[in-house]
Amino acid sequence: VVASDVENPLLGPLGAAAVFGPQKGADPATVERLEERMGQWSRVLEGMAGRDVSGEEGAGAAGGLGAALLALGGRRVSGATVVAEATDRAADVASSDLVITGEGKFDSQTLRGKVVSALNAEATDAGVPTVVFAGQVVLTPEEVAAAGIAGAYAIVDVAGSVDVAMNDADNQLTRLAEKVASGWGDGVA
Repeated sequence: VVASDVENPLLGPLGAAAVFGPQKGADPATVERLEERMGQWSRVLEGMAGRDVSGEEGAGAAGGLGAALLALGGRRVSGATVVAEATDRAADVASSDLVITGEGKFDSQTLRGKVVSALNAEATDAGVPTVVFAGQVVLTPEEVAAAGIAGAYAIVDVAGSVDVAMNDADNQLTRLAEKVASGWGDGVA
């Protein structure tokens, strides 16, 4: 069993290089080179496994490790689901007044099977609002609302820069949480 929240294939516009390369700082030329190397990796795996796993859900996880595990006979399941079942998270969520979760960079990828989206789905089903704290929030307020999330807040907004947010994360997250909590009853969500 391969527990992974990444649903991306190995190759193509939704593949590991195209989606995760820029998130990790790769420029377009590097993304192109990564895609080329992933294609080579895919052919090696196909020769080993006797089938092409590059298009399978989760093959793009962990820089292609997902593809290797699939080629070895692994079966991908949602990591968020595995954790939820092991911890009886649904019961905890249902008995809560508010769910607070986090992400490094809250973007459209976050809404594709990651813990935040799974947790928000459980909270929505239970009628409990969800708040996301993230290093950066790339989604618009309309996209956040459309996802059913009560609020999404970026550490970088209180820190003033990505460098300060990353190098002083504890203090900056605390400042953000205090700011959101102090205004929560006043319609800050």
